[in-house]
Amino acid sequence: MILGMGAPELLVILLVTLVIFGPKNLPKLGSALGQTVKSVREGMEESDVAAAEKVKSEVSEASTEAQTAPSQKKSCPKCGAEVDADAAFCSHCGAKID
Repeated sequence: MILGMGAPELLVILLVTLVIFGPKNLPKLGSALGQTVKSVREGMEESDVAAAEKVKSEVSEASTEAQTAPSQKKSCPKCGAEVDADAAFCSHCGAKID
């Protein structure tokens, strides 16, 4: 069963195709269909590779930012928790950061 179709449905489709295109053109049709499927698969693989490279570069940028982040921290005057330098309030106790 292919795509929810049984043998009778596939046979009807094959016969209609044979009548429309003729026996001489069926190999050309099959070849064109195969090349189309191949190019679509290659395009999908290329987009997957491009997406993977984009994610990889974003991860490396994030790790670079994470390495520089500790110098951009300050401590809360009330509880001593480490907060971002641009934070207005402490995320731990809620105290206002000067």
